[in-house]
Amino acid sequence: MESSKQATPKNPPLEYSWHRLEEMKPALLYDLLAMREAIFVVEQRCIYQELDGLDKIAQHLLVRQGADVIACLRLLPPQSGNAGVRIGRVAVFRKWRKRGVARKMMHRAIEKAGLDYPGNDICLSAQTYLQGFYRGLGFRLCGAEFLEDGIPHVPMQLDCVTG
Repeated sequence: MESSKQATPKNPPLEYSWHRLEEMKPALLYDLLAMREAIFVVEQRCIYQELDGLDKIAQHLLVRQGADVIACLRLLPPQSGNAGVRIGRVAVFRKWRKRGVARKMMHRAIEKAGLDYPGNDICLSAQTYLQGFYRGLGFRLCGAEFLEDGIPHVPMQLDCVTG
């Protein structure tokens, strides 16, 4: 587990920490999955299989304020048949949105991907309305819009920068 604390003028101190599934205590795992379900299934009114088996191989970035998980994402290693590293399940509780939490998480994920999986592009499936956010982080469109669980998405990629 890697951890860093950060305070900004708008936000109380937040803790950003990386975890593997097998290292999480049951209560933390419960909080992570409950948050993702609250956002992806309930808030977005999207019935789908949230537990897809990929959490077992992912590194999870959790953002906590005290004991509360307020945001997360997962970083998947390159897999056969998939190009590059994948970032997914990016979620921030509503009251924490528009405060820079997602941007800080993405910067940490991009940095971690470069350290742990050098030489690989970073791919993600962005909800279409968020493509401007990801473009601001250096991602580019790499395909046509598609529906995933009834929600419009676009494939995006951040090309590997080699020295």
